[in-house]
Amino acid sequence: MANKKDKKGGQSSTIALNKKSRHDYMLEDRFEAGLVLEGWEVKSLRAGQVSIRDSYIMIRNNEAWLFAAQITPLKTASTHIHPDPMRSRKLLLNRSELNRLIGAVERKGYAIVPTAMYWVKGRAKLEIALAKGKQAHDKRASIKDRDWQ
Repeated sequence: MANKKDKKGGQSSTIALNKKSRHDYMLEDRFEAGLVLEGWEVKSLRAGQVSIRDSYIMIRNNEAWLFAAQITPLKTASTHIHPDPMRSRKLLLNRSELNRLIGAVERKGYAIVPTAMYWVKGRAKLEIALAKGKQAHDKRASIKDRDWQ
């Protein structure tokens, strides 16, 4: 997905998609969050070495954190750093957005899942969504609707 060309002839802005989230959850509100990354992580993102399939977002100390997102370090990474591909990464959101997420998770039982990672003006952004888990019969209904179309 990262090497796909867009209409202008440049690189596509999509880095990674989480298609599994659409299957496992009913997605409602979507938010755009920035990521706190290290230098080697940005280089790996540009090379498309990222997976957000099994990742999740938790709220700790009134801050949002991305867990289990795997950013594989490049082989040409510097020798004086020891990259951790599974480290937790802080998400950058407005206070009002954070309060809305916290309220939905604590009071209404929602989960926060990452759905896509992409570039906006040279900065990596993560699209997150408030989601309710689907039951097995909901998943079967989604598959049936998709097959009929």
